[in-house]
Amino acid sequence: MTPISKTLLVVAALAVSACSNPDRFGMGGGGAGGAYGANGAVSDPTSPAYFQQTVGDRVLFAVDESTISETARVTLEAQARWLMDNAEYAAIIEGHADEQGTREYNLALGARRANAVQEYLVSRGVSPARLRTVSYGKERPLEICSAEACYAKNRRAVTVVTAGASS
Repeated sequence: MTPISKTLLVVAALAVSACSNPDRFGMGGGGAGGAYGANGAVSDPTSPAYFQQTVGDRVLFAVDESTISETARVTLEAQARWLMDNAEYAAIIEGHADEQGTREYNLALGARRANAVQEYLVSRGVSPARLRTVSYGKERPLEICSAEACYAKNRRAVTVVTAGASS
């Protein structure tokens, strides 16, 4: 084995081991910003993990639509109740679109979807000061393929709970 091969093997092993402990920075393993926090158990009804896994953090949309469906209303009602019961959290509502269409069109569509969710949550009593919207358009797909099943998963709005509500 050459010295270069040995070096590459060691570097690969270090890279893999660096990814093996999601809580290595003490942030609860929630990804960017430690979304699960210190009390991030899915069984804790006041945790963002519970919100994501049990309440549901996303709603889906039809093609070229930003109208809230009946199925989405059920999830958004639960989100509103959770946010009202857990006033210490704020939320960022991400609007997403599928890969079809231009970047500009999909950014606008994602914004309409995020705004529709925000308006719904506000209509259910959540303070608008606790909600922020952002559109990613087609830039952050969950699935990448040229099939309706993939497109359908990407037409969504995701409510990301964050610490530190400003209400």
